[in-house]
Amino acid sequence: MDKKISIFEVGPRDGLQNIKNEIPINRKIELIDILTDTGLKKIECGSFVSAKWVPQMKGTNQIFQEITRKEGVKYTALTPNLQGFESALDAQVDEVAVFAAASETFSQKNVNCSIEESLERFQGIFKKAKQKKIPVRGYVSCVVECPYEGKVSPENVLRVASNLLDMGCYEVSLGDTIGQGTPKTIEDLLKVLCSELNQEKLAGHFHDTSDTAIKNVEVGLKHGVSTFDSAIGGLGGCPYAPGAKGNLNTHSLIRAFGINSFSENIDIDKIKFAEKYINKII
Repeated sequence: MDKKISIFEVGPRDGLQNIKNEIPINRKIELIDILTDTGLKKIECGSFVSAKWVPQMKGTNQIFQEITRKEGVKYTALTPNLQGFESALDAQVDEVAVFAAASETFSQKNVNCSIEESLERFQGIFKKAKQKKIPVRGYVSCVVECPYEGKVSPENVLRVASNLLDMGCYEVSLGDTIGQGTPKTIEDLLKVLCSELNQEKLAGHFHDTSDTAIKNVEVGLKHGVSTFDSAIGGLGGCPYAPGAKGNLNTHSLIRAFGINSFSENIDIDKIKFAEKYINKII
């Protein structure tokens, strides 16, 4: 590989958001502090969404106030709207993420508006983020299949990803939300995207529903994508994607490619400890 792999740890947010039993806030803080000590450089700690819609994300503001931050580690959060972004600013989040879908039906189910309307909602976030010099990451859901519409065309994904990059995202993460991606479908997707977009601005977010996440990472690497989202313990799933299995397991990702393949200075024993801890608290 020409470039080392970077991990974007999403366990404390995407990993926990679909867990039915409420995880105490102090346990989430402990998890983030444990992950901080593993060598990982980016940790998605929560989401500034209404607890009415995603109850597990209640207390994100408190989490950011009470975690023990380490220099060189970026603590990030999802911000669906300007109000969420303002809350993230108050919490001193290092960077934020916005999310759109490549499927109209999924967009309606997830954020109660069309794809175009969801992108318009982000204008205020990008304007404020630029003023405050806060990096913005983008997520695109359903890049291969939608639980409601079925197959999603690479051209739809390209359109949404291009919009997010044009609006100011430094990177767009491609979400195989229900884990139906195969090496062939990911290959087909990246052929289209990488012919139009800078592959260094793309990341892979593969759920492991069909046990193909590692193979899909291999395809991403072949196309020059080097950042991949993963969750400690392989936790995850989406409240609006029935049947979605967990995210790519952080430990499995490291084991598959070897510790020296990563840009981070990872302590594998502490990764294993974090995995045991997450299994205990859920």
